[in-house]
Amino acid sequence: MGFIGKQPAKAAMTSSDITDGIVSADKLASNAVTTAKINADAVTDAKIADDVVGTEHLTAGEVDTTALGADAVTAAKIADDAISDEHLDPTAITGQTAETSAADDDLILLSDTSASAALKKMTRSNFLSGVGGTNTPTFYASLSSNQSISSNTWTKITLDQEVFDADNVFASNKFTVPSAGKYLIITSIRCDTPNAGENFQSAIYKNGSYFNGVSNAREFAQSNNHEIILKCSVILSLAQNDYLELYARAANGNESISGSTAQSGEETYTAMQGFKIIE
Repeated sequence: MGFIGKQPAKAAMTSSDITDGIVSADKLASNAVTTAKINADAVTDAKIADDVVGTEHLTAGEVDTTALGADAVTAAKIADDAISDEHLDPTAITGQTAETSAADDDLILLSDTSASAALKKMTRSNFLSGVGGTNTPTFYASLSSNQSISSNTWTKITLDQEVFDADNVFASNKFTVPSAGKYLIITSIRCDTPNAGENFQSAIYKNGSYFNGVSNAREFAQSNNHEIILKCSVILSLAQNDYLELYARAANGNESISGSTAQSGEETYTAMQGFKIIE
């Protein structure tokens, strides 16, 4: 088209000059649509391709619990040492397997009430020690052969035969206390051939001295060769390193205390035995 005079300037195209819906994807140059041209909330999940959102697209702290599906977090997604006691429900830990025995170095979980019910652990041996322990030490020692005692003299019985000694607490005719506590001590004195009218006594000596009023048994022989068995049991509160010995006395003459190597059946011979009581 020709013009007379100055050519008029071309009018700029505005949005009103473009028919609605006429601009298709092939009319847009690559990278032409910027973030400023996209309305807020305009991009829906249907417009996002699968597997295109990576960690670099997420703002720190943006993913909250409402964005996670049930059972979405697996063990493989939890970092090592990330779970501490504040993350645990106090009722969440249960015994899945019933145990009938435990070794001394097996661990036991405890809820510490002095530390806001924090879970703590200790070994079986420490746990048992804290609640009183087992019935150990335990021992049984006896007189293996007859022993003479002098008239009216307290005589220490030679308990030279150990039937059992769980913690090596019996030696040299005496029981040595390994740890403070209460102990059940049982003693027996047997004389098969006492003189008539003999007054027999037995006693426990503690730390080398007569233990007044403790485990003192007495019996009279009604006739010659009238078998006598003195049996006594007592609970003693003992300190560590206390030691106990068995003594006997015949008030009216020299006598012979009966010993034996037999350790089974119903026969009672001269012996001392005991164990620690769980408190």
